[in-house]
Amino acid sequence: MVLMSRETKIAIVVLNWNGASDSIACIDSLLSSTIIPDIILVDNNSSDNSVEILDQYIKQFQNIHFIKNNKNSGFTGGNNVGFIHALSKNYDYIGTLNPDAVASKEWVENLVSELNLSNEVGIATGILARQDYKTIDTTGEIYSIWGVPSPRGRDTLLKNAPSKPEFIFASTGGGFITRASVLRSIGMFDEKFFMYFEDVDLCFRAQLAGYKVRYTPKAIAYHKLSASTNKVPGLAVYNTFKNLPMLFLRNVPLRLWGTILPRFTLAYVLILGNAIVHKRGIPALKGWLMSIYHLPHSLISRRVIQKSRRVSAGYISSIMLHDIPPEQTGLRKFRSLFISDHK
Repeated sequence: MVLMSRETKIAIVVLNWNGASDSIACIDSLLSSTIIPDIILVDNNSSDNSVEILDQYIKQFQNIHFIKNNKNSGFTGGNNVGFIHALSKNYDYIGTLNPDAVASKEWVENLVSELNLSNEVGIATGILARQDYKTIDTTGEIYSIWGVPSPRGRDTLLKNAPSKPEFIFASTGGGFITRASVLRSIGMFDEKFFMYFEDVDLCFRAQLAGYKVRYTPKAIAYHKLSASTNKVPGLAVYNTFKNLPMLFLRNVPLRLWGTILPRFTLAYVLILGNAIVHKRGIPALKGWLMSIYHLPHSLISRRVIQKSRRVSAGYISSIMLHDIPPEQTGLRKFRSLFISDHK
C-alpha cells in the first residue's frame, strides 16, 4: 500500500476526441481505483455529440474538471491544456491515460508507489495491453542507436511481460504519471509533435535533466490499439516522418552523433522508401517536408535542452538499445545483406 499524505493531490488527464463512450469507460475505471485521482477531462474540439454526452455524465461527480478546446490541438496540445490546469492547481502528481483505455484498480496506486521510491524517479509507467487481455501493446518505450523509438514488447504475450519493476528509457504517452515538478522543470509535451513520439521526447528530456523513468508490471491498463489515429487515414504516417528528425535533433547529445546519425539517416531513408512502395508515400513525404520546415524549432529547442543536461552522453548511450528495434524487420533484412552476424 502507498503511504501518502492526506494533502497529496493526483490528477489524471483524459483527452477526448469523438469518443465519449470510450472516455466514460476510461474515467469509470479511474474512479474505481484504490487511490481515486481527480480527473481533468479535455475535449479536443470533437465534431460529434461528445460534449453533450460528457456534460451529462460529469454532473454526478465532484472531482471531474471539464475543459472544452475550441480547436483540435492533437495529443500534445490537448494533454498540455490538462497539464497546465493541473499545475495551476498545484497537484503533486499528474498523469494521462488514453481515452480508449481502462485502468486496473491498482494502476494509480502502483505508479505513485514507483515515484515514491526515490526523488530521482520522475516518471512511472506500467503495462499497456490490448483489450483481448492477452497481448502487450507496450511496456514503455525504447530509443535505439538507429535513432528509431520502439514500444517494448509490442505484440508479445501479456504473460511474458517483464515481471519485475525496472528502469527504462521512456514511458508510453498512453498511460503514465509524473511528478508535477518534472513538468515544471523540463516543460510539457512539445506541441510541434502533435502526436507520435512526443512521449519519447518528454522522457528523453527528463533523462537528460537527471530524472529516471520507472516501469512496474503491477500497473496495467487495457486499450484499443490506434482507436483515434485510425479515424484519419495517413495521420500516423505523416507524424512519424515529421517527428523522427525532431526527436533526434532536439535530444541526442552531440558526442553520440557519430554513432547514431549515419544509422538514423539510413533507417529514415529505408523506412521512407518502404512507405512509398506500400502506397503511403504522400503522407510520408509531407511529413519529411514538414520536418525540414520545423528545423529551426528543433535546433533552437535543442540549445535549451542540451544546456540543461545533467547527465553524460555515456549514460544516455547506456540506456539506449544497441541494436535495430525488433519490429523494424525491413531494416534487419537490409543489414543482413552486408552483415551476417545478428549484432
